[in-house]
Order: sequence, then C-alpha cells, then structure tokens
Amino acid sequence: MSFFRLPFLAALLVLLTFSLSSCDAIGTIFKAGAWTALIGIFLLILLFWFIVRKMRG
Repeated sequence: MSFFRLPFLAALLVLLTFSLSSCDAIGTIFKAGAWTALIGIFLLILLFWFIVRKMRG
C-alpha cells in the first residue's frame, strides 16, 4: 500500500507546484495593496483639505 502511495503523493506535489504560482499570487496582492494605498492617500489629502477649508472660513 505504501509503495503506491509515494508516487501518487509525488505526482500530486508536482501538479500543485505547477498549478499554484505563488509569484503570481504575491504580485496580485502587491498590486491590490498599491492601489489601496493610493486611494487611501488621496482620501486623506481630500479630508485634510476639507478640514483646512472649514477652519479658514
């Protein structure tokens, strides 16, 4: 039973390494993080501008 199990697990591991590209996933996460940061910075600048405008009059 264990004689057949080792090649099966090895083939499954090889299949997973080819099908799950971690570099692609990490790249996607960084792209999403960059866009989130840009939007957040833009919103903070708008909020700061709004507060300064209200304080001046």
